[in-house]
Amino acid sequence: QVQLVESGGGLVQAGGSLRVSCAASRTIFSINVMAWYRQAPGLQREWVATIATGGRTNYADSVKGRFTISRDNAKNTLYLQMNSLKPEDTAVYYCNAQVVASSGVIPVWGQGTQVTVSS
Repeated sequence: QVQLVESGGGLVQAGGSLRVSCAASRTIFSINVMAWYRQAPGLQREWVATIATGGRTNYADSVKGRFTISRDNAKNTLYLQMNSLKPEDTAVYYCNAQVVASSGVIPVWGQGTQVTVSS
């Protein structure tokens, strides 16, 4: 089973940029879909962006044009570049991998990394 570890979170001013990373414990080449989610205090976890093996990406409307998801299969790492950050982007950011097993698709989550955007 793959393990995911996020890093790169921190405190940034509104309008600034931050890149969070998600390192996998094994190759992610065979993991077709990986994604970023976030959860703000008192709110449900929400989907942010998805990337497939072929590089196809999708974004939530709230981050489209500001965030970029990417993956480096050689480094077994998923990234989320966040630009033009807003206070409402403040949340714990989680990495997700959809791992195909004989029993079906198993969602795997990292522990999360805190991103705080000050106004």
